[in-house]
Amino acid sequence: MTTLLAIESSCDETSAAVVVDGRRLLSNVVASQAELHSESGGVVPEVAARQHVRALLPVVRRALNEAECSWDRIDAVAATAGPGLPGALVVGLNAARGIAYARGLPFIPTDHIEGHVCANWLGVEEPPLPALALVVSGGHTELLLMEDHGRFERIGGTRDDAAGEAFDKVARLLDLGYPGGPPISRLAATATERTLKLPRAWLRGSDDFSFSGLKTAVARLVSGEDGPVPPPAEVAWAFEESVVDVLSRKAARVAEREGVGALLVAGGVAANRRLREIVQERSPVPVFIPEPILCTDNAAMIGAAAWRHLDEAVPPESSLDIHPTVKRDPRALARAGRR
Repeated sequence: MTTLLAIESSCDETSAAVVVDGRRLLSNVVASQAELHSESGGVVPEVAARQHVRALLPVVRRALNEAECSWDRIDAVAATAGPGLPGALVVGLNAARGIAYARGLPFIPTDHIEGHVCANWLGVEEPPLPALALVVSGGHTELLLMEDHGRFERIGGTRDDAAGEAFDKVARLLDLGYPGGPPISRLAATATERTLKLPRAWLRGSDDFSFSGLKTAVARLVSGEDGPVPPPAEVAWAFEESVVDVLSRKAARVAEREGVGALLVAGGVAANRRLREIVQERSPVPVFIPEPILCTDNAAMIGAAAWRHLDEAVPPESSLDIHPTVKRDPRALARAGRR
């Protein structure tokens, strides 16, 4: 049995978790900065980094307390190495390395995207492999073929805005605040007519996504450029339907073509009720989606991913870098820091 302390600080959530054998969750504490960034309508990197500094150690203490776990029971420490905001990543990575060094524990720099995918292993049932992962968040919209843990092939991704980013931008257009996903979904549920149609970027012959045109279409609608302004609830409903339609159809098509055993949905947008419902309806293979609290950024998912790379742990004093962006196999990001 291996007990991991995991830390996540890639964006605007400060999180620590205690995870046993990559599947059993003893605690998962998340301190959100959403209210802090709501006035600016999005995450301010410098503000996020400073808040991580303030919140991290109290969050770690609380995670250990909730797990009823002493330091002596921790076998290794993991933290997100990227992708994410540079300043935010540095805070979590260095704090985790310091803890590992002080306790004489191995350290596992972990990839944020793989963490989202591995949140699906924190459930009751273990997903079969190979699988297709649809990772949908504020910073990423990716289709990844997962042959095994740590073995990913990028099949497709966004060419412009990530799906979660589009939710945030449209929420600002509708004066719904930040983050945009939950209020858009709530507003969409109140729509009554449900006849408004917004464009879908299918990008024929490609497994990629594009949401910038959809955002522009919403901007024209709410500004009155295209005629009378529809009720906000109808706009929210049409926008959500457009995003969900494209994500679910493309994921289902690729899952069938690649002959995978499961479709894994992950990332913050995976908490969206409508997406969860429609993906289940359209997928030709079994669908796995973490419970909503494990879809948004959290340390439990980092612990789940890190446990599968225990043999790649490094001494905490090793030379390690953060990797704010990734354009290749997600595991290569964390591996690149081990030198």
